[in-house]
Amino acid sequence: MTDINGKTTVCGIIGNPVEHSLSPVMHNAAFRQTGLNWVYVPFRPAIGAVETTVAGIRGLGIAGVNVTVPFKEVVIPFMDDLTDEAVCCGAVNTIINRGGKLTGHNTDGSGFIRDLREEYGFDPSRGPALVWGAGGSARAVVVSLLRAGCNELALVNRGRERALDLARAVYQTTGATVRVFPWVAQDDGLVDFTRRAKLLVNCTSVGLSGQAGEGFPLPDELSGPSQMVYDLIYNPPRTPLLTRAEKSGAVIANGLGMLLHQGALSFEAWTGRRAPLETMRRALGK
Repeated sequence: MTDINGKTTVCGIIGNPVEHSLSPVMHNAAFRQTGLNWVYVPFRPAIGAVETTVAGIRGLGIAGVNVTVPFKEVVIPFMDDLTDEAVCCGAVNTIINRGGKLTGHNTDGSGFIRDLREEYGFDPSRGPALVWGAGGSARAVVVSLLRAGCNELALVNRGRERALDLARAVYQTTGATVRVFPWVAQDDGLVDFTRRAKLLVNCTSVGLSGQAGEGFPLPDELSGPSQMVYDLIYNPPRTPLLTRAEKSGAVIANGLGMLLHQGALSFEAWTGRRAPLETMRRALGK
């Protein structure tokens, strides 16, 4: 890491929890590679301290932060401006500070699609997609999939009302209809859709502990090689969902690639420089 001095520019990540984040090692490697006197640090605000946290970013002159669970949606009212991506996604994962003016941006969706296409050669227009979750990450994924040509999409969330709210918001934003299924493994409609889906995406925290007892509403068998199963969780790198999907022959991916590509976009938004992608990739061990 560059020696910290009076001219060091600070950026970082806010989340709770945040200890598992690999963003600091990735961004600090990028700063070293580009010779920037910048440092990236993790911040763990109290969950109810959103307003004071955002005020701290402005007051301390922090150049920018990434935003993760559970702050992606609740920071929005405290932004001075929002990019079109953030408005469309209804969530902020990147804050840019320009002279005390805070702009909320979202690089999650673009990073997700880049990873699908560039790393796995997967085109979202190939067929139906099923997304677990209804939070900020899920909305970014859903919107980005629809924009990338996915023409049939469904949501499943433990809180069904929140999934219905997300479906309505997506319709208002994109005009696309998103189906909502109950979080019940035996639901006939969900079983049929899951087996037809070409892409299954986990945007929940289920599996973050790595415990095999945490489960998804899935049929006994997935469709195998015709499917891709993508878990936004990257630590642990192999969740119970991915282990199960791999046994069925599906193509699997964790969220490390999405982290890489969304991080590169954040780096460029903060610094105005091209991100050293391969350096960032190596730092993540990808």
